[in-house]
Amino acid sequence: MPSDLERIAAIDDPYRLIRAATERLNAAQQEVTELARLRRRVIQELHAQGISYAQIAEQAGLSRGRIHQIKHTGPAPEGAFLGTGAVTVVTPLRLDPEHNRPMLTLDDMRSGKRLEDLARSFGLAVASDNVPVDGRIDLNRPGLLVICGPRMSEQMRAAYDTDPVIRWERDDLGWLLRDTRTGAVYRSGSQTTPPQPADSAYLGRLPRPDGGGTFLAIAGIHPNGSLGVIDLLASEIATLWGQVGDRRFSTVVSVEYDPETGEPVRTQLAAPLYRHEDDHKEDHEDD
Repeated sequence: MPSDLERIAAIDDPYRLIRAATERLNAAQQEVTELARLRRRVIQELHAQGISYAQIAEQAGLSRGRIHQIKHTGPAPEGAFLGTGAVTVVTPLRLDPEHNRPMLTLDDMRSGKRLEDLARSFGLAVASDNVPVDGRIDLNRPGLLVICGPRMSEQMRAAYDTDPVIRWERDDLGWLLRDTRTGAVYRSGSQTTPPQPADSAYLGRLPRPDGGGTFLAIAGIHPNGSLGVIDLLASEIATLWGQVGDRRFSTVVSVEYDPETGEPVRTQLAAPLYRHEDDHKEDHEDD
């Protein structure tokens, strides 16, 4: 079987060859990034277990200095919290009532851009997409990072309904998040009296409808909450990765923001970090 290089070199059409070579280069660069991330992660894990750099180097056939260099340089392992290789950041389009056409609000644009920048900082290839006004979105794609609540999309509402712990609900005051394990309810500061510059937001990794993987879901009750989640990710992603890895989970993030700019000034986990696999194990044990 010919190698990719041989296959591409055999293409007669020069323009097809250029396209094929570019696509393969992009794929190869993503593979190199992920292999470097994987190597660094394993070295860190071995060292955390008490194995010295000298021992790792001897077993891996590398110098101690090279092992130490790998541990402190290259793509950070926690970037895999967002995905591997390539990711797509999805934000919702809203209907402009004045012109009766779809638009991307400034708040959603700001959240999407910051999440894209965060993903790029970990060496991930980043694309963008939108949830159309009708809410229809194909969630059966790899590497999705979706900033969208249940109100904007029926598909997202169905995905959130698969969460075994954190639930979206709605009452006379508006949307809220409920921790079904503790009974705690999380609301937006706009629902309090007097109103407060605060919001609550969902952060979780949910199963794709086709069962072929997962996607990351982010949604504030209001856009300030989504922005706060991304602010939390920027500062705490290593901790989150250490606790849940690439497994399914969910939690609630509390966000305090500047009422003038909407920028988050304080973000923290308001609910426990629930790993969904743990819930499935408990259900199995109860059977």
